Amino acid sequence: MKAPAGVAGYRPHDLLWPLAASSLVFSGPPPPWATPDWLAVAPVVVRRATLADPAQVPVGLRGATRSERCAAWMAAGHAVRVLKPEEIARSAAGSARVRESPLACLQALARLGPAFDALPLAWGVTGGVGFSLASGFDVLRPDSDLDLILRAPLAADADALRAVAQLLRDLEARVDAQVETPFGAFALQEWVRTGGPVLLKTHRGPVLTDNAWSSPDSASFDAACRPMPA
Repeated sequence: MKAPAGVAGYRPHDLLWPLAASSLVFSGPPPPWATPDWLAVAPVVVRRATLADPAQVPVGLRGATRSERCAAWMAAGHAVRVLKPEEIARSAAGSARVRESPLACLQALARLGPAFDALPLAWGVTGGVGFSLASGFDVLRPDSDLDLILRAPLAADADALRAVAQLLRDLEARVDAQVETPFGAFALQEWVRTGGPVLLKTHRGPVLTDNAWSSPDSASFDAACRPMPA
C-alpha cells in the first residue's frame, strides 16, 4: 500500500506557518524556547509519523540552536502559509544570499542548483538551509550540512539518482540527499554504497528493504520492531 501523502496534501519536509501557538499540541509541556512570539514567525516542518488523528498534522519545531528541537501536532486547517522544498530550491536560484555566501552549505547549493535542474527529477531544499532560506532566520553555521530531497517516484529513476551521487562528490559541505519514493524515503549515499538494500523511512517507522520502490509488508515492520537477542 502506498504511503499516505499527508493530511490536507502536506508531505514530509513541507514548512507550515501555524495560525497561532495554540494550533500546536504537545505530548507534554512545550519547551521554553517555543514561545508564542517565536511560533508567530517561525515555520514548523511536516514530519513522517502514523496519523492517529486525520485532523492533525505531525510536525517538528526547531529553535535558534541545534539542540532546540521538539515534536508536536498541528490542526490540519491551521496553516496560514505553506512552503514546499521545491519552492525553496527555486527561490534559492536567484538569491544573492546563496550566491555570495561564505558558508560551504550555501556555496554547495549554488553549485548544485543548475546541474540538478537539468536532471529529470524534482528536488528541494530541507533541513537547516531550507528553514533559514524560508524564514530569514540565521541558524546556519560554518559546518552546517546541506539537506536535499529528491522525488523519485519510479524505479526507472535509478540512473538519474546515480548521476546525482556523482554531483555530490568533492564538495566542501556535507550533503545529505534523501530520496522520496511512493513508499518512503532513503539516503542516496546508502543506496549507492549498498547497491540496493536501504533503511526506508515510512509513516509506520523505518524498515530495511531491498526495493525502496515496493511497499514493505507487515512482516518487515514486525522484524524491524523485534528486539535483538541478548
